[in-house]
Amino acid sequence: MTERVFPRIGERYFEETLPNGLTVRIVPKKGFAKKRAFLAVNFGSVDTAFSFEGKTYRMPDGIAHYLEHKMFDLPEGDAMERFAQLGAYPNAFTSYDMTAYYFTCTEQFEENLRILLEMVLTPYFTEESVEKERGIIAQEIRMYEDNAQSNVSEALYDILLRHHPMRLPIAGTVEGIQAITARMLYDCYDAFYRPCNMMLCVVGEVDERNVIEIAKELSGDDCRPLPIRDYGPAESLLPRQALTEKQMEISMPTFSLGFRCAPSLSGMEILKRELVGDLAAEILAGESSPLYQRLYEAGTIDGDFTVGYESVKDICLLSMNGDSEDPLGIRDAILEEAERICREGIDEGFFRRLLRSCLGRRTRGLDSFEGICYRSCAYYFDRVDFFRFPETFDAVSKEDVLELLRESIVPERAALSIVRQKMKTP
Repeated sequence: MTERVFPRIGERYFEETLPNGLTVRIVPKKGFAKKRAFLAVNFGSVDTAFSFEGKTYRMPDGIAHYLEHKMFDLPEGDAMERFAQLGAYPNAFTSYDMTAYYFTCTEQFEENLRILLEMVLTPYFTEESVEKERGIIAQEIRMYEDNAQSNVSEALYDILLRHHPMRLPIAGTVEGIQAITARMLYDCYDAFYRPCNMMLCVVGEVDERNVIEIAKELSGDDCRPLPIRDYGPAESLLPRQALTEKQMEISMPTFSLGFRCAPSLSGMEILKRELVGDLAAEILAGESSPLYQRLYEAGTIDGDFTVGYESVKDICLLSMNGDSEDPLGIRDAILEEAERICREGIDEGFFRRLLRSCLGRRTRGLDSFEGICYRSCAYYFDRVDFFRFPETFDAVSKEDVLELLRESIVPERAALSIVRQKMKTP
């Protein structure tokens, strides 16, 4: 077990990679009663096409999310009930590129950790249980379909991309999940749910050596090569379509505006590119930017307007989201502001203030057990140590931000998704 210390952020962790490939990271938090264990699998909704042990697979959309639901079934009963009996609060989620299972507790941590590992490392599906789950998941999908924010975001990805599976809903569609069988779930589990494709992150005041020993005892010895994932042909940086609109029962139009960015390279470059993207978004239209103030004072945007940078499996974009009566005007204002910034440059004092603010937010985020677990695992799968983020701040310059704005915030890279109020019939 290795200890790593990060003096700049006042943090440390213990880590060991087991012979089966499972990486276990323990972040000690002395004096806290709460403890959290987070077991992440490098398998998300985009991983529907892959090759494994000489066979090629194309699974139905939504299968990673379906599998997440079924992992709480154990031969002896429901894992949720066992967690509840020990006073733990379990949950799980599926994203585009990860599935994670976790619990929070204050007592009987090691007993709960055993349940978590047993649950995720013990597949148990029957055709009857899979069929029973279908209605539950279909109801969840319909809830997303009735949500304007989900609709506007998914529609943006759909017009930004041509082939990449990020353009499809994480949970799939009601029609598409009808094809999912227990055999398919076992095939996905066999390909991806193996220790070398997982990370266990524990945060709290725990016995580090006991955590390692429990993980060794319960995680098995499967060391086979991982599947080869297929995300389709390389994507153009130009969106498939510039604008999409639909109508729903809402009180005000909502929108999502995206600009495709060049993909990150690898390693710490991913973390640097994310920081550059976040700074570019803040300088362009963050709360302290001149453009934000103008739009807010004019009533064009409200306090729910957000900007940010995101990256999923080589798909990178800078996006703006919110409610507004004039989404097209916001798009034009963003493009004009990007052109002005590239022409006039970035004020040095403003840049330094934003850099310090961004560093402060990330450092404060280490107070969140949930944030530590998620970021540790997400970055680990990209071969990045998130705790090294202060180093990236030293390497970022105004020129990096200007280059991203100059290349990406241009009309040909833009796509706009709008959900408007449904027109009343006379």
